Amino acid sequence: MTRLETYAALLIKWQKAINLVGRETLPDLWRRHMLDSAQLAEHIAAAHSDGSPLTLVDLGSGAGFPGLVLAIMASDAGRRWQVHLVESDVRKSAFLATVARETKTEVKIHTARIERLAAFPADIVTARALASLDSLLEYAEPFLMPSSHCFFLKGATAADELTAAVKSWKMEVEQLPSRSGPAGNLLHIRDISRVRSRT
Repeated sequence: MTRLETYAALLIKWQKAINLVGRETLPDLWRRHMLDSAQLAEHIAAAHSDGSPLTLVDLGSGAGFPGLVLAIMASDAGRRWQVHLVESDVRKSAFLATVARETKTEVKIHTARIERLAAFPADIVTARALASLDSLLEYAEPFLMPSSHCFFLKGATAADELTAAVKSWKMEVEQLPSRSGPAGNLLHIRDISRVRSRT
């Protein structure tokens, strides 16, 4: 909690200069952002239950949700998670680096657009408030292995996004309610492949 409190204090301070989160969400920072991100930890641990080291890629990290929260929690729990934060905005990347330094959290920050980053195999891919599900799968595809799992935090449009995505993607999907609010959804996706076009 001490490290997360440091994180929250830095976010409130930096928010005055750059737009890290919606201003209206700041009074409810712990539920809307911290809890929303933290709820993924148990699902990731269950999906990767053998306890071996894992590589996690957080796409479009922004203010660090969920990737940086997960890195802090994994470190405190003694889990061997190598967390990569992908964020194209230089100022947001500077914020992420500051939080990582002040909380003594080991992460790798990639200041680059997702599609221009040299991909590497990832056990886990996460994203929150970044893009439609179809686009998220496009971004994630270069990082995926047959055993990879994706965890995407979505809002009330999750069902519609799934309907659109299955036109282009085959996948196993588990849709879970969010602990942070009734409108939220957590999508756990695996066994992902493209739908082959018929010629």
